[in-house]
Amino acid sequence: MTAVCGLLLAAGAGRRMGGPKALVELGGEPLVRRGVRLLADGGCAPVVVVVGAAAERVRPLCDGAQVVAAPGWATGMAASLRAGLAAVDGLVDVGACVVALVDQPGVTPAAVQRLRAAHRDGACAAVATYAGRPRNPVLLDRSVWADVSTAAVGDEGARPWLRAHPGSVVQVDCTDVGTPDDVDTPQDLAALSARADLAHPHREAAP
Repeated sequence: MTAVCGLLLAAGAGRRMGGPKALVELGGEPLVRRGVRLLADGGCAPVVVVVGAAAERVRPLCDGAQVVAAPGWATGMAASLRAGLAAVDGLVDVGACVVALVDQPGVTPAAVQRLRAAHRDGACAAVATYAGRPRNPVLLDRSVWADVSTAAVGDEGARPWLRAHPGSVVQVDCTDVGTPDDVDTPQDLAALSARADLAHPHREAAP
């Protein structure tokens, strides 16, 4: 199983933003649509989107991706990750998944490509780092999905498992190909909107 799928977590209510971040527009495009393209341009197939808040409005924006609802999305990111991993577990040809968050539009396809390269080189888990700090996205081999799901709790997704297994995690420097800045508030959105590299939908970047 060599295929790597994409898993976009897009279920949150975005309370500090004032509404679901999946629906927030940057450069005239909803963040969920940007997230789907991020994973697809990074070489992930298929792409699975986990929805929750305003699911009926988010679903039509997923542009051909598979969509799965997380019934417990309101309890935190862990519920969304578990729902997503359960869904991709049914994809028999997939050997790993790249997990991305809908509220990080500065992440680029090049970061996804680098994680996939680390998996080809034998990594069972790989995390993108920026200036030495582990952030997102994260690649998880199928062999660890069950344990990651068990360890996920509250608003922490894969982090508890990653922290508990540092010897199994490959850190992949992505400082030069993007930023993991979160869009949590209208102020965050305004700051990112002012950046020329993010004001328009991103295109495929070189690894």
